Amino acid sequence: MNRQSILLSLGASLLAASLCAADTAAAASSEQQHKACRGDALHFCKAEIPNREKIIACMKQHLSELSPGCRAMFDENKNQESSDQ
Repeated sequence: MNRQSILLSLGASLLAASLCAADTAAAASSEQQHKACRGDALHFCKAEIPNREKIIACMKQHLSELSPGCRAMFDENKNQESSDQ
């Protein structure tokens, strides 16, 4: 595995981890989030990897273009944050 592949994988993993809601029982697992969003992160936000905050901001800018599974992770976390307030 070359350095770029490692960085891309690490960045996608950071993205998935950042999507975790505070209440992990109600949120999808990190593995599910990683699987749902890895391809989108690499497609839309490759230049932002490995900066987690920039990846999240980039993904939010492309929300309407994300795959349904990844978009659902953002929607789920948004709903979770709203109910926590």
